[in-house]
Amino acid sequence: MTLDPDLLLSAYAAGIFPMADSRDADELYWVEPRQRAIIPFDRFHLSRSLSRTIRSERFDVTRDKAFAEVVEGCAARPETWINREIERAVNALRAAGHAHSIEVWSNGALVGGLYGVKLGRAFFGESMFSLERDASKVAMAWLVARLRAGHFTLLDCQIMTPHLASLGAVDIPASAYTALLSAAVSGSAGTAGVDGAALPPPVFGALDEFLAASDPGAGSPAGKVISQFLTQTS
Repeated sequence: MTLDPDLLLSAYAAGIFPMADSRDADELYWVEPRQRAIIPFDRFHLSRSLSRTIRSERFDVTRDKAFAEVVEGCAARPETWINREIERAVNALRAAGHAHSIEVWSNGALVGGLYGVKLGRAFFGESMFSLERDASKVAMAWLVARLRAGHFTLLDCQIMTPHLASLGAVDIPASAYTALLSAAVSGSAGTAGVDGAALPPPVFGALDEFLAASDPGAGSPAGKVISQFLTQTS
């Protein structure tokens, strides 16, 4: 089966996503979970140990610098649902500006990251990987900060795992998810925030401006700013 990028975006907008049985599988199937895992931004769990890791600047964190390599890292495990066709399709979405990655580096080597698809104010987290302890958690923390700064309203994690639960993910019924999804996908501009005021359009790169404007005179490390930002908004 060939995944057309437009078909893939339409599927996400309808609340379904593709999976395969293995890396080398030829067939795909569509999934629509009865319970959907999401991370509410105000419930993201920034533990003390994770905060210390982020503040320590142990890792360098980038966005969209190595998208294809992150997808490969996510697929490089004994059991994976990311086959070659899904890999090709998400790389096509990246080329069209509909997919993004967060990369985590240590001494110049890619040691973790995540990728997902952006549609309106929704971000569909597809997969993550980690070659060093806490690397994927650091990637998720930076993603949550980026979505908050960029005025997104929904972080879809698809299917619950213990790892996601430890970061604050919750399961919600399909009916509740559909309502959140509809509002997020259609709310590219003019959506009301918690205070009733209209939100600016969603911008995945807004965090970069926030970091540049945060205490520039003191040269505050990015990790410290991210940790403070997540603490203040969670």
